[in-house]
Amino acid sequence: AGAQNGQLTVMCGGDQAAFDRVRPVALAFSRAFTLMGPSGAGQLTKMVNQICIAGLVQGLSEAIAFGQRAGLDMQQVIEVIGKGAAQSWQLDNRGPTMAQDRFDFGFAVDWMRKDLGLVLDEAKRNGARLPVTALVDQFYADVQQMGGGRWDTSSLVRRLK
Repeated sequence: AGAQNGQLTVMCGGDQAAFDRVRPVALAFSRAFTLMGPSGAGQLTKMVNQICIAGLVQGLSEAIAFGQRAGLDMQQVIEVIGKGAAQSWQLDNRGPTMAQDRFDFGFAVDWMRKDLGLVLDEAKRNGARLPVTALVDQFYADVQQMGGGRWDTSSLVRRLK
């Protein structure tokens, strides 16, 4: 859906001349198309993105599960905290569907596990310590065991119910 709507964010690595040649095509399916450096820099930037998302979605999952257990109106909670420091794309776009237990869209858990596997392999290679990312990767493995491999990554909240 992101590509069809021209909403992808593309991070690339490579030669400036090649980047400039493909830019018009890439902008047909993306809202941002950025050269990050030499070959491989785009993939590393995508890894940084996935590390951020994994931790953010886990935090959002815990917040929603907590609010539901506390008996709060989660639509109202999401609306009000979305106007403060907790605001994020994930809160705005996935918070409401997480509270409604809907996950039949978006970026699949299977794809996130693939990405986090690449991240964790690279972290071993470069010496980065990613304890939260490794833990969230295992939480996504739990979601796969629940039959949720094709569910949106926001389905992490299901582990907490």
